[in-house]
Order: sequence, then C-alpha cells, then structure tokens
Amino acid sequence: MDMTAHRHPAGHSEDHQNDPAALKDRVCGMKVTEQSAHRTVHGGQTFYFCSAKCQGKFVANPRQYLAPAPAPAQAPAAAGTVYTCPMHPEIRQDHPGNCPKCGMSLEPLLPELEEQENPELKDFQHRFWWTLPLTVVVTVLAMFGHGLGWFDMAVQSWIELALTVPIVLWAGWPFFVRGAQSVANGRPNMWTLIGLGTGAAFVYSTVATVTPQVFPESFVSMGRVAVYFEAAAVIISLTLLGQLLELKARSQTSAAIRSLLGLAPKTARRIKANGQEEDVPLAHVHVGDLLRVRPGEKVPTDGTVVEGASALDESMLTGEPLPVTKRVGDKLIGATLNTSGALVMRSEHVGSATVLSQIVQMVAMAQRSRAPMQRMADQVAGKFVMGVVAVALLTFFVWGLFGPEPRWVHGLINAVAVLIIACPCALGLATPMSIMVATGRGATNGVLFRDAAAIENLRKVDTLIVDKTGTLTEGRPQFERAIGHGRFSETEVLRLAASLDQGSEHPLAAAIVAAARQQELELDKPEQFDSESGIGVRGVVSSNTLALGNTALMQQLNVDASPMATEAEALRSEGASVMYLAVNNTLAGLLAVSDPIKSTTAEALASLRQAHIRVVMATGDGLTTARSVGQRLGIDEVHGEVKPEDKLRLVEKLQAEGRVVAMAGDGINDAPALARADVGIAMGTGTDVAMNSAQLTLVKGDLRGIATARALSVATVANMKQNLAFAFLYNALGIPLAAGLLYPFTGWLLSPMIAALAMSLSSASVIGNALRLRGAAIRDR
Repeated sequence: MDMTAHRHPAGHSEDHQNDPAALKDRVCGMKVTEQSAHRTVHGGQTFYFCSAKCQGKFVANPRQYLAPAPAPAQAPAAAGTVYTCPMHPEIRQDHPGNCPKCGMSLEPLLPELEEQENPELKDFQHRFWWTLPLTVVVTVLAMFGHGLGWFDMAVQSWIELALTVPIVLWAGWPFFVRGAQSVANGRPNMWTLIGLGTGAAFVYSTVATVTPQVFPESFVSMGRVAVYFEAAAVIISLTLLGQLLELKARSQTSAAIRSLLGLAPKTARRIKANGQEEDVPLAHVHVGDLLRVRPGEKVPTDGTVVEGASALDESMLTGEPLPVTKRVGDKLIGATLNTSGALVMRSEHVGSATVLSQIVQMVAMAQRSRAPMQRMADQVAGKFVMGVVAVALLTFFVWGLFGPEPRWVHGLINAVAVLIIACPCALGLATPMSIMVATGRGATNGVLFRDAAAIENLRKVDTLIVDKTGTLTEGRPQFERAIGHGRFSETEVLRLAASLDQGSEHPLAAAIVAAARQQELELDKPEQFDSESGIGVRGVVSSNTLALGNTALMQQLNVDASPMATEAEALRSEGASVMYLAVNNTLAGLLAVSDPIKSTTAEALASLRQAHIRVVMATGDGLTTARSVGQRLGIDEVHGEVKPEDKLRLVEKLQAEGRVVAMAGDGINDAPALARADVGIAMGTGTDVAMNSAQLTLVKGDLRGIATARALSVATVANMKQNLAFAFLYNALGIPLAAGLLYPFTGWLLSPMIAALAMSLSSASVIGNALRLRGAAIRDR
C-alpha cells in the first residue's frame, strides 16, 4: 500500500545518538542508519532515508511528514487524518471531536491497518462499570428502603444523593456536554432531552434533600420530600450501556477496509540487477522492479509476467471461480494467489495505484456515502424537545404568576414533573429493544444483522443484485463429466486424466482426482510430469504420453480436437470448463469441470419473485457462462465479465432509477457494491471482507435466508412503531397532567413521583412489546 499515507509524528532527529537502530525513514517508516547515503537537513535537523525516492518525497513537502504533536486532550492521530460523522458524512474535520449536528463522536474516514483502541469506548466502559454498582444500590434503596427500615428517610435521601453525585456528574458528564452543544448549535436532539430530564430530576432531588422546608407539606411522604435520584441514575446507566453497544457496532464499519488492507502481502522478493534476490517490505517496491512469485505466495503488486507460467486464483477479486493461467506478457493483479508454478514479474502499479487499493477506496467511499438509518425517535426529537421545553417553561411561569401559594414552588415542582415524564427513557428503548430482540431472533435462523439500518431498510428492497460464484453456485470446481473418443471410454478418460493430475496442484486437477477416487478407479503413478506450459499438463503414465489441457495445448501438439468441438461448445454453454485429453498425440476424449448451482438457489429465487423482488445477476465470469446459469435459474437480466467498479456502478444506476437495492455476494470483488447498496448481504461461506462490508450475513450461505430476513424486517419495524406509540402515548397523556392542566377542574396534580412511575410503566410497556418478537412468525411473510 502507499506508505506515504502513514505519516509519523515529528520527533527529535538526534534520537539516533542514543539508539542508532531507532532512526527511521520519515516517509515509509523503515529503520535506517547514519550510514545511509540518502539524507537531508531541514530546520537544523538531519533526516535519513532508505532510498532516493523517499528522500525526494520528503524534500518536496517536509511538512507532510512532520506532523505536530496532538493536543493532550485528544487521542493521537496521524497527520492528514480526516474525521467524519457516521450519521452525517458531510461533516469533515482534521481532528477528533463530536458531530455538531447529532453529538456523536467523529471517527477516521479511512482506518489504519492496525486497529486502534477507541478512546471513547474505553472511557465509556470505565464510566459505566465503575458507577453501575452505585446505580443498583440507589435503585434498591428507592424501591425497598422504607420497607427495610435501615435508615431514617431523611438520612436515606442524603445517602442517595452521595451515591448519585458520581453517577450524574462524572458518568453522565459527556451527555450533559452533548446536550449543551445541541443547544448551542441550535440542533436539539436526544441528548438535549437526556440532559434536561436527568438534570431536572437530579437538581430537584438535591434541593428536596438539602432544603426540604421550601416544599409544601403535601409533598412530604414517609418523612421526607420525595426524591428521584434513582431516575437520574438509571437513565444515565442505560444510556451508557446503549452507547457501549453502539460504539462496538460502529467499530465494525472499518473492519472491511482492514480486511482488504490485510490481503496484500507484507513483503516482496525483489531481484536485484546482479541477479541476487532479497525480501523487502512491500512499501519499498517501485515501478519497474523485478519480483519473484513462488508457488503458494501472493502477487505483491500489479504487473506483468516476464518469465514462467502458472495458474492464479483471482476469484476473490474477479469473481472467476476457476484459476486463470498466466504466461509471459499476461497481467497480474496484486494480492491474488499463485497456486502452482513460479513466476517472475515486473511491477507496474504500486501503492494506491493497485487494483486492491482502488477497491479499498471504493469501499470506504461507498460506506460514507450511504447515510445510516435515522431512528424514528430521532426524526421527531427536535420538535419533541422544543415542545417539552416550551411546556415546562409555560408551566413554571403560569403557576408562578397565577397559581395558589406557594406559587413559584408549585411552578418548579410541576415543571420538573413535566421534564421527568418527558424524559426519553422509553423513547430511547423503543428502537434498541426491538433491534436487540430481532437480531437475536435472526441469529437463531442463520441471519446475522450488523446494524439497525439493515433491519429497517430490508423491508423496502425491491431489487436484488446477486453474484454468481459462491452465491448462486457452490463456488468451488467440481467434476461434471468425461466423454470418450474412439476406443477410449468415459471411465478410461477419467482414470488417465486423474493419474496424470496427481502431480498437479491446480484446483481443476484436484476436482478430477477427487472424482476418480470417488469412483474407486485405480490410478497409475505418473512417470513424468510437466506443467510449465501454462495451458495444461503433460506427462507419461504407464508408458503412454498424455496431454491434458485446452485447445491451445492440443494445437501445440498438433492434435486434432475438432471431432469433439460440438460437445465442448455445448458444455461451455452450460457453464463448464473443458479440457481435452490426448494419448500418444491422439485425441482420447474431454473432461468438463463446472461450478454447480446450490441446491437451495432455485427455491430461494422463487420466494423472492413471490415477494415481487426483481433479481439481477452480476458476475465476473464470462458472459456465456453467466447467461447459461441465468437461463437455468430463470434470471432474465444478466451481466457478465463485470469488474468491482462495474458492480458498484450497477448499484448506483438502479438506485438512481428509484430502486431500493440489495446486493448479495461473497467475494472481495463484491465489497464495494455491498457497501454501496441499501442493504448488503454477504454469504457466511465467503470472505471476511464481504461479510464486513455487508450489513447482513447469511451464515450458511443460503439465499433462502433473505426471505426470512425480510419477514423479520417487516415484523421488527412494525414493533418499533408500536414501541414509539407507547412511548409517546404516555407523554401525550402525562405531560398535560404534569403541567396541571386538569387542576382547575379536578384538583389533580402529577407529582414528580407519579411522573417517574409513569415513565417506568412506559419503559416496561416498550420492553414487553419488544419481547413479543421472539415468538413472531417470520417464515410465512
């Protein structure tokens, strides 16, 4: 990868006087010594480099590699790092902080390869776990203290105050800061409500504990003025818990990019001008370098073969299920796997110019361009907050100006009751509880949701793009059939081909050998074996000269394959890869290896059509093979030979037409489209990159899980709407009562104690309703 993106903080250039080994190239990070011929002086300090290229980059722009030390109040960050809000991607700044719109912590636009510990997550964990025991004690005292008779009730109020102070003023401090920021920015949100509600409950209870004499006698109960420390404590602890779960979920967003970055090999074997070879860090490979790629190794960078031939597994990048033969002059893609022969390549694209790096960029941009789900509670939070504050202020002044004595005390108590009953405890639980139950229910059915956005959006999907390899098909080569020619039977063709292929590491050979062993054929040991041609294999078996490969190999050996051309083309039209077998330079037959369709695919597609979902196939395979599979499965719209960027453009094109698009795939080449789609669906049998890019994973790789997940999405969204209705119903009924609207007619007032009880009941209703999802029928929708 382009190591110029990994900048190092400026340090004292003379550190090498104490430890010469600690001296590093400021551009790429490689250790260097004072003996390096590449050096420059800047600002009175000497800097050493591993190469003239790194020296040139530094000289051209020294400030780029000499970042100032970060402020002590913020987590260290690499120079040039851009931070953005996961909810509002348009927010960009060059330092950590909180989003001015929603208050969420900003996160790096592009993560580093090495995962960094989230300082906010660590901070919230400390605040939650250190104060959770205090919350439990305060709640137990509030609920059972009077019955237990451990303390005088006035003394108990002081104990609850002492226990609640660290919860509110330390554990809850970030929420009050965000609430204040929301007010200062003119964007009231859930933090505004949490700050007002918990702050009002705490301040009111503190006043009731310290100066109870200011309250009328009617508010004295069981020897004290009622206090609501437990309400403030429980709300803060629940909010902290919700933030912990959210931060852990958000950290998975960058896992896809880290998985992609980790695909590239860390080193390359470079061939020097004198013919000697050395292993060097990938960052030190330059355009034009000669590199050796041995069997079983990954290709270091994009380039061209200059010596040797081999079969490369490019399936994770191109979607092609069968290894691709590479010979002199053919292009190589970095991070693909060399399965058999040795190669010498010339590097042509390095760093950010490689195909892998471009895919990384596409995944990152697609993730940020998709606005995450705005919870239904947040959609009305701003207006709701302003309405609650307005009612509380109106209550305070109306009672203070026109109410019975003590007028202002009544005004304060009723205003506090309004804020407490409007505190968004149930509102905050409305969607997370439904999501929590739904994700658990989905997991038991082999469906893993990564975030709430997938649950909400999946029910809206009307178009599904599916990859072929590993999604509709098994994703691994399997022997299909052998056809004999002349005196050779099908069984003899398979036996001879498998005998020869015992010396090959090619996946196609493995499929043929496995089929022969399954049929319990007696295989002969090859006396000679040669696979250097790159177009097939040759050898000697039982004194017979055998050749197994494609048409090019047959032409090279002057073997006439035309008698079986019709059969070969028919097999290719069915999606099979065809190899000819020649015995002693005479055509003996052919063998077909294909990627079989999963047994569950047809049923899954039928259920999707019943749900009126348009299915589109997009695959890196050849168009003939793709159309063959599409015809067998009844898929009318088929796109073949598509690259990762083509899949991404297809998603964007359909979205521009007003479609709600889901993308189902299992390979690295699917990652950008999975991230850009409204809902990305990964096969659990596929790559980690695909699963990290997607919002939904089908554990068993069974497309039937999409119908199950969609039904669960419908049930969950309905449940969330019910929960929000419960939450707002209590507010709609409770706020007017708390404000004293019925007092002139009935003499009823809603004390803060009753307000807290109503708030608890609304939360219980939300939790109970969410738990109903555990028994909801989700397979018949």
